[in-house]
Amino acid sequence: MEPGGTIAVVGAGTMGRGIVQALAAAGYRVLVHDRSAAAAAEGAGFARRMLARAAEKGRMAAEAAQAAQSRIAVAGALADLAPASMAIEAVAEALDAKRALFAALEEVLAPEAVLATNTSSLSVAAIAAGVRDPARVIGLHFFNPVPLMKVVEVIPGLRTAQTTTHAALTVAAEMGYRAIPCRDAPGFLINHAGRGLTTEGLRIVQEGLAGEADVDRVMRDGLGFRMGPFELLDLMGLDVSLPVFELIYNQFFQEPRYRPGVHLAARVAAGLYGRKSGEGFYAYPDGARADPPEPVPDARPPARVWAPPEMRADLAGLMPLLAAAGIAVDEGPAAPGDGLILVAPWGGDATDTSARLDLDARRVVALDPLTADRDRLTIMAPPGADPDLRDGLHAALTSAGRRVTAMADSPGFIAQRVLAMIVNIGCEIAQMGIAAPGDVDDGVRLGLGYPAGPLEMGDKVGAGRVLTILARLQELTGDPRYRPSLWLRQRAALGLPLTGRKG
Repeated sequence: MEPGGTIAVVGAGTMGRGIVQALAAAGYRVLVHDRSAAAAAEGAGFARRMLARAAEKGRMAAEAAQAAQSRIAVAGALADLAPASMAIEAVAEALDAKRALFAALEEVLAPEAVLATNTSSLSVAAIAAGVRDPARVIGLHFFNPVPLMKVVEVIPGLRTAQTTTHAALTVAAEMGYRAIPCRDAPGFLINHAGRGLTTEGLRIVQEGLAGEADVDRVMRDGLGFRMGPFELLDLMGLDVSLPVFELIYNQFFQEPRYRPGVHLAARVAAGLYGRKSGEGFYAYPDGARADPPEPVPDARPPARVWAPPEMRADLAGLMPLLAAAGIAVDEGPAAPGDGLILVAPWGGDATDTSARLDLDARRVVALDPLTADRDRLTIMAPPGADPDLRDGLHAALTSAGRRVTAMADSPGFIAQRVLAMIVNIGCEIAQMGIAAPGDVDDGVRLGLGYPAGPLEMGDKVGAGRVLTILARLQELTGDPRYRPSLWLRQRAALGLPLTGRKG
């Protein structure tokens, strides 16, 4: 498609008007249509106002903003879209509606014009099956807010022509967006990759191991995410998210990795949708999120601490803090007869570690080594352990300037479980050829705002270590959701990077 041509946008809601603004700013003439003439006019007007605001804030030259505004026109009837060489639909996420629209556009547009769908969850091939010439249909999945989210998934259907794909990639390039080519698979790349953070967070809370705020704090302070899974779900809207969870889970024929948690559906049934309804996983009195307090136990630090020799390297940065808090650090090969036994398992829990190393479980507290050098630490103790030792460690670490999350005993803590699932799903996406490794990482960073892509995260922690976490999770829980991807297992065995890059 020639740069500066004419593109029709059908559907003038939130996504449609954002696409209109971005296309006009990129130099395209944009025809805006909606089944409601008033909605089309409002959508076009909104896009023009946003362009003017961009100029006011210095993000765009005034002359460029005025030129972009002049390129936006309202098309009152579908027939008025005839000059467009591409039409992008942003109508309701319903297969029948999208098929009917494309069938009507096929009668109006030139035979070589591209029909692009902004679907986030429907099969592009299924949408294309409703037109005479499926070769002209492609997915162009933008993200909200479109002008700020500079990434778009480009999804050919099974019968999409290469010329159609080339046209879509050209438009993305002219818009200045990172185009992510991906296969027509459930959730495509970015929504598919997002299952790891949210479904594992839901599982942790459903299992009674930690609260929603605990999980969010660990993901933010421990792993550097901008938002944890529950504040993200509240922001997106639980009523919007639940159908996507169910759709991807069912489209993959109940693949355990994508199994949603039951208490998400319960909140939707109760009308607790998140920020927009005033309550979801959090309450929002006066529109501001109310975070539960983080109590610090009023407990005396343990007199002594000992760690198994094989775990001391992972705890090396913390031992000086404990010593400064007045806790004697024992360096001997065997645990003394009293005091705290501090362990740092990868993939295991405090119970399994106590049994495997023949430790006195009453004195064991486990600390997550994955986040041992971060601002937030996670601790847990096995059933029957002395609560004074756990609370004393909590108090000592807090007094040393660290934030602490105490959770129930679980294989993999919080951070290890969530990170391993994010990495594993990213590996499975690469294994299935849904997207190339570099596109997997770029798509997740740009589309989901993660601090790194899933394969990059895996390489930073180490493929072998991620494999260990998953294998232990699967062994200790018996849940097939934790079975390692072939992409991960093979590369860990051969010492190869998950990203495919050397070094």
